[in-house]
Amino acid sequence: MNIALFGYGKMGKMIEQIAIQRGHNIVAKIDIDTNELDFSEMDVAIDFSMPTAAYDNIKQCIKNNVPIISGTTGWLDDYDNAVTYCKEHKGAFIYASNYSLGVNIFFELNEYLAKMMKNMEQYTVSMEEIHHTQKLDAPSGTAITLAEGVIANSRYKNWSLDQVSEDTIGITSKRVNAVPGTHIVDYQSNVDGIEIKHTAHNREGFALGAVIAAEWILGKSGVFSMRDVLNLG
Repeated sequence: MNIALFGYGKMGKMIEQIAIQRGHNIVAKIDIDTNELDFSEMDVAIDFSMPTAAYDNIKQCIKNNVPIISGTTGWLDDYDNAVTYCKEHKGAFIYASNYSLGVNIFFELNEYLAKMMKNMEQYTVSMEEIHHTQKLDAPSGTAITLAEGVIANSRYKNWSLDQVSEDTIGITSKRVNAVPGTHIVDYQSNVDGIEIKHTAHNREGFALGAVIAAEWILGKSGVFSMRDVLNLG
C-alpha cells in the first residue's frame, strides 16, 4: 500500500516507521513547504498536520479519490463540512481524536460506565488529561471525546475547561515534559470514588492504530470511525 503522510513531525515519523514495518511504502511526506503533490501515487493518506491545514488536506484527498485518515485535532468546527464534502464526492474518510486501540476500548468503557452512573446523582464526574508541553490544544481531543461520551449517556449537558457546575463536566489539562498522554475519568461522592484511567507509554500505539485504519479503509467509501475499524459497535 502506498501511503502519503500529511504532516511529518513526531507522529508522522512514527507512522512511517510502523507502516514500513507492516510492508507499506511511504510515497509522499507533505509538510509546510510542500507545494506540488502527485495524488496518483497515493493509495491512502494519513493526516497528522496542523489544525489550520487539516480541513484543506482532507478536501484535497477526497477530491482526488484518495481515502484519508485524519488524526489532527483542533479543526473540528469544519468536521460537518468535511462529512458533507466526503458524501458529495463519494470519498472515504476517518477522523478520530485518538487512534490508539487501547484508547478506543477506553472510549467504550467510558460510555458504559456513564450509563451505569446516570441515576447515581450523589456522584459528580470530572476529567483530567496530561500531555507533553508541545501539544497545542487544550483540552485534548481525546478528553473532549470522553466528555461527549459521558454527556450522551448522562444528565450532564456541557464540558468546560477547569470549571465545574451541576450539569457541566470540568476538565483539567496539564502539560508535562515527555508525557505521551494520560486520561482520567473520575466519579466522586461523599463516601467513595470510582476512577478509570488510560496511560499511553509512547506514541507507537497512536501510530499503529492510524496505519490499521488506513489498511481497513482501502476500497471503501463513506465516513467512518475507529468504532467501525475495530468492530466495536
